Amino acid sequence: MGGQACVFYGAAQVSKDVDFLIHAEEDNFTRILSALEKLDARRIAVPPFDPSVLARGHGVHFRCRAPGVDGLRVYIMTKLRDLPDFESLWERRTVLADDFGAEFHLLSVPDLVRAKKTQRSKDWPVIEALVAIHHRENAQSPTAEWTSFWLTEARSPELLNELTTRFPAEAARLRAARPLLSLANAADLPALREALDAEVRAEQEKDRIYWAPLKRELEIFRSEEREGSKYSP
Repeated sequence: MGGQACVFYGAAQVSKDVDFLIHAEEDNFTRILSALEKLDARRIAVPPFDPSVLARGHGVHFRCRAPGVDGLRVYIMTKLRDLPDFESLWERRTVLADDFGAEFHLLSVPDLVRAKKTQRSKDWPVIEALVAIHHRENAQSPTAEWTSFWLTEARSPELLNELTTRFPAEAARLRAARPLLSLANAADLPALREALDAEVRAEQEKDRIYWAPLKRELEIFRSEEREGSKYSP
């Protein structure tokens, strides 16, 4: 769901860890624990690895120690801000396979774009690249769904101008939800860049508000662990 997915899509060149979104119903959670054991993975920070904690939006970091993956970091979540439940994301996932038949199940590009809307400045160029790559690969056979996605999520002023020119009716329909499309249609690129920057700041603030109570809860978990809680690494 994170940097490795972006690598697969061609929007990033390297990622130092692997981020997973999992379905944490009982049988599957048991299998996840077994997989972590085979990786000799150890939790390296709070919160505890517990389905009820994950369901509140927390993520858990592990470091693997097994031969072949020694030092690899794994991050696991079950809930993403402003995204639907696991079953919905799974239905629209992208499945890729390598030459040996191994399958890789990735968040779809639209879902990955929404998942990358974080406080971190480094995520926003990746979002721009994901949308641009998706447009380049599908521009010759656009669907209504893809057109709406590009107009809603594109971050390049030049691409937005191209899209509003090519799809004027769809751009007009989406203008109320994304007012900067009017600037794109008018080719007012300096004002459009300012509006795009404002969009980033607004999303970053939403992310800060979302994580604020979770961060407070992390402090409680840290205090419990210092005092010796029921949770183990």
